[in-house]
Amino acid sequence: MRVLGIDPGTAICGFGVVERVGSRLLPLHYGVLTTEPSMAMPDRLTVLYRGLTDLIREYQPDRVGVEELFFNKNVTTAMTVSQARGVILLAARLAEVPVSEYTPLEVKQGVVGYGRATKHQVTEMTKRLLGIREAIRPDDAADALAIAICTLLRERGGGYDRLSSR
Repeated sequence: MRVLGIDPGTAICGFGVVERVGSRLLPLHYGVLTTEPSMAMPDRLTVLYRGLTDLIREYQPDRVGVEELFFNKNVTTAMTVSQARGVILLAARLAEVPVSEYTPLEVKQGVVGYGRATKHQVTEMTKRLLGIREAIRPDDAADALAIAICTLLRERGGGYDRLSSR
């Protein structure tokens, strides 16, 4: 099974493509889609949509995993992330790829086994599960890979202990 994990954002949208082969998780590609702050919002959303559709077309995921909106005190940020999430959901739906949505707590629980894990703990376990030795930059890409791992673990119906790290 192949999953495209997405950490939504309008300025930086993280993505990670991970494939499960037997008990192994293989990172196929990861990075970020970026837009310029000076761009009008419709143009930024268009860039995200085109980038996402290109990724879906190239990697043909069986499922898209996306982080649910975590509402904080910054309403403006929450609104722009909501717009990015809408584009992500639309791109997946039009490509007929099912979508799974997870809260940050669920991603931490799925990857580390503890819902209050630190960002560092999640990143380190993501690297370990995927056999990545170098730092995953930027953090949005690491988050997207963690979302992809969480999606694969949920689809499998078991914990990460059933997967082998490299």
